[in-house]
Amino acid sequence: MTGYDVAIESLPMQAVIDLKGEAAALAGWCGDVLPQFPARPNSLTRASGRALLHIGPGHWLLCADLADEDSLIAALRPDAAPPQVSVVPVSDSLAHFAVTGPDAAEVMAVATPLDLHPTVFAEDAASFTEAFGLRALVRRHPGGFALSVDRSFAPMILQALSLSAG
Repeated sequence: MTGYDVAIESLPMQAVIDLKGEAAALAGWCGDVLPQFPARPNSLTRASGRALLHIGPGHWLLCADLADEDSLIAALRPDAAPPQVSVVPVSDSLAHFAVTGPDAAEVMAVATPLDLHPTVFAEDAASFTEAFGLRALVRRHPGGFALSVDRSFAPMILQALSLSAG
């Protein structure tokens, strides 16, 4: 048996800021730092090199290039946030991987029970699920999928993805 036609790579660390609160309260606090809020749960919007993921009721993730982290934290002022919003940088807690290639969906089907068919998991989809029994964030990535997990599990996930790819 031959393996799947995929490439599995570790992606660089990125700035990730966990945001909690109602969209109106967050928009009032964060101003134009955020892209437009996604229109529906489990989706994302992009603008100016940033992505805003709606991952649960009143729960969002702001993702950007790591080089922008300091300016984002300065603009979002986590320590001064009002009680109706929570702003927590979590960049260093996550490891990111890309699974790309013609058979990326097949490898991801081994990793996660999430239905990743394009009619269900569109180009702007983003969702927490599980991957190999661990909490994982999944979203589309050019040519496949991006998978983010707690950094302490990164070696295990990389090995599991590689074994799944054959």
